[in-house]
Amino acid sequence: MKASIALTAAAALAAKASAACFSQRLGYPCCSGNEVVYTDNDGKWGVENGNWCGIADAPAQATCWSLSQGYPCCSSSNAEVWYTDASGKWGVENGDWCGIPTGSTGGSTGGGNVTPSNEQYTISGNPFKGVEFYINPYYVEEVDGAIAQMSDSSLIAKAEKMKTYSNAIWLDTIKNMQSWLESNLQGAQSQHQSSGKDILTVFVVYDLPGRDCHALASNGELLANDGDLARYKSEYIDVIEGHLKTYKSQPVVLIVEPDSLANLVTNLESTPACADSEKYYLEGHAYLIKKLGVLPHVAMYLDIGHAFWLGWDDNREKAGKVYAKVINSGAPGNVRGFTDNVSNYTPWEDPTLSRGPDTEWNPCPDEKRYLEAISKDFKSAGIKSVYFVSDSSRNGKKVDRKHPGEWCNQTGVGVGARPQASPVSGMDYLDAFYWIKPLGESDGTSDESAARFDGYCGHETAMKPAPEAGQWFQKHFEQGIKNANPPL
Repeated sequence: MKASIALTAAAALAAKASAACFSQRLGYPCCSGNEVVYTDNDGKWGVENGNWCGIADAPAQATCWSLSQGYPCCSSSNAEVWYTDASGKWGVENGDWCGIPTGSTGGSTGGGNVTPSNEQYTISGNPFKGVEFYINPYYVEEVDGAIAQMSDSSLIAKAEKMKTYSNAIWLDTIKNMQSWLESNLQGAQSQHQSSGKDILTVFVVYDLPGRDCHALASNGELLANDGDLARYKSEYIDVIEGHLKTYKSQPVVLIVEPDSLANLVTNLESTPACADSEKYYLEGHAYLIKKLGVLPHVAMYLDIGHAFWLGWDDNREKAGKVYAKVINSGAPGNVRGFTDNVSNYTPWEDPTLSRGPDTEWNPCPDEKRYLEAISKDFKSAGIKSVYFVSDSSRNGKKVDRKHPGEWCNQTGVGVGARPQASPVSGMDYLDAFYWIKPLGESDGTSDESAARFDGYCGHETAMKPAPEAGQWFQKHFEQGIKNANPPL
């Protein structure tokens, strides 16, 4: 048996060596140039003479910059990027750091070696309007993995459609930001070069010190202290700023720090961790608005929770004061508006609910009424730019939760309205419906023994068993596409 495996492996290696590039084994010629039009799991593709062709990877160099620092070269120029510093991009092989040869972008996503354009894109008005939305390659890979576990042809067809819609790319750790920000900015530029259209990419900035102070499932890597605030500024925001300044020819939307400011509105007195984090939330927002809010091709939206968080009159009034203070602290940076319902399930419209005991007298029991009300409150608070992006990724069907505050892996989930600019007539302040939280990525683990277990993920209406936050949750994904409204 071992011998047959060895022979098969040897034959595969021989075939690989005899081919000038990967695409020949797939029936496509090799490119004579190296302009990347598309990237998938097989490799980088170009177009020549009206036909797809494969771009051969440059061989890994016999020597590379890391040797001078006592570390080996990575075996592949497409090694996964684990860390980036002033020396270059680092991978990990055989349990040790290795240097990725100069010229590699690393990883399997993004746009390859794309030279940044010197053109400056300037957003004027609604950034979602008149552009093509970037397709998140990482999510496409996740859905492909989900499809591999399915046997129902109708379900597979629905899942295939999910790959055609745009969703946000979460920069939820310093490492993920280093791996995903530049590669996807390159991917957007490559998509622009291929289609000739302006390509909008949406990122979620999500790594504040003391992140998600009122929850356990999504606590971050940085703690609420001065040292980690300095890291947030220098290792996270400053790096984001540098990449955005480099790739300035295409529009970018930033969804800023979900749940953070909403926690300052409602949970300072009840949750000590939120009181401890207040200083770092405020300083972090001021810093990022000053740095990123002055870039003409970038539009930022601050998170405002959802209807059953800030929907009550007193919460909305207090929120107006908090958000006005935060925006002013970031001058001269600009904020386009606000985002609601991120990672939540509250329906856009729910005519079955009204202000009464069932809603704890909330006058805004759905996201539409919430935005209608808070837009007026924010303008009254002196906020000049009041526009919204509403997360419709998981609110197509009213979920089974018994209390509207339930937020973790809710049963009955359904995909909602597709990403679209200016989706509601008469609501010119609603910039877009957009999928910010990717359906299929867990809200938090149901394992009560886990360090990041949050009680809400063990509630009756939370689907179980569930993996850690951000990990793939196949059952939740399948239910979401079955219950899609409108249907997929």
